[in-house]
Amino acid sequence: MGAQTGIAWADSTLNFWIGCRKVSPGCTHCYAEKLVRDRMGRVFTEVRRTTPENWAKAYKWDREAAASGERRFVFTCSLSDFFIEEADEWRADAWKVVRDTSHLTWLVLTKRPERIAEHLPGDWGEGYPNTWLGVSGETMAHIEARAPYLAQLPAALRFLSAEPWLETNPRSALHPNGDSPDFYIATLGVFDWVILGGESGAACRPMNAESARLVRDACASLRIPFFFKQLGGHPDKRSHEKAVLDGRTWTEVPVPCQTTEAPT
Repeated sequence: MGAQTGIAWADSTLNFWIGCRKVSPGCTHCYAEKLVRDRMGRVFTEVRRTTPENWAKAYKWDREAAASGERRFVFTCSLSDFFIEEADEWRADAWKVVRDTSHLTWLVLTKRPERIAEHLPGDWGEGYPNTWLGVSGETMAHIEARAPYLAQLPAALRFLSAEPWLETNPRSALHPNGDSPDFYIATLGVFDWVILGGESGAACRPMNAESARLVRDACASLRIPFFFKQLGGHPDKRSHEKAVLDGRTWTEVPVPCQTTEAPT
């Protein structure tokens, strides 16, 4: 985690805490669990706050962004879940860092959207201008279940990370009328940005390209920026070819809010 990241849709990652617990099929082959276990030698289910020196990176990046005039997209928490229960006592401190670093654009992603409303900061108002709230959804059923929690909350931007994308039977399961994308359009309309990618690694589950196309086409109908990360597969080589769907890359990103004033 640090100033540069291999996550294609962010510039940096900063983990206020590390460790998590699995909640759905998308967690089965969790990359974070493997990294924490194999590289850090830690038990992944033990959630621990990271060091003050790690938190201080955000302020350094904010100063750099202010000086350069270029915003930095920071994903938190890539090795945990921002709304996990074990981090409740630390979250107010994390929100302060987010609020203070108004030249950064924070990407806050969760598989626990039912906990967001109770754990937003008291000065959230209509949402921090520099904070995008997102949910993970590995199938349309998971997206349909999680999206309403996000829909009812004010936010500068709401996004979906459909990774790893595990929808296997999009037409017969969801489209009794054949090729109609209506279900996808209705479900994805909550979001302002959609990221989709297949699973990678030795035990990866294959991605259904047809269901990925339905997501892409629904985004096009709704004029939602669509970011296609990868087809997935093994070995895990993030080559240009693996980021191509139907002969082209899809790397659309919303324009971030340019507000540089911290919330008051």
